[in-house]
Amino acid sequence: MVVIRLARGGAKKRPFFTIVATDSRSARDGRFVERVGFYNPKATDTETKFRIAQDRLAHWRSVGAQVSPTVARLVKTFGAPVKPPAGEAAQAPAASAAVAAAEAAETAAQGSEQRA
Repeated sequence: MVVIRLARGGAKKRPFFTIVATDSRSARDGRFVERVGFYNPKATDTETKFRIAQDRLAHWRSVGAQVSPTVARLVKTFGAPVKPPAGEAAQAPAASAAVAAAEAAETAAQGSEQRA
């Protein structure tokens, strides 16, 4: 199973984490499939503290990858919400299109009643 989690880097007492898509059986800092972003907890005001590629995160979620609780918390904290997989997002527009079609049919039926 693919999981999106943190891999620690940096020096002693100076942590730096990369957000990676990896096999759940691999070591924390071991092999990974793709680097998705980073988190620097010791960043100064001028440095970027957190960055994630939303499109790649959405891609991995759409193919079944699980997001670790820590990564989900970081994404929520820094204002980049985790998007639902593509399958769930595709269902919502279809439902709203059906509702719009039903309303249009109802409006047309009322219009024909007024003419008669």
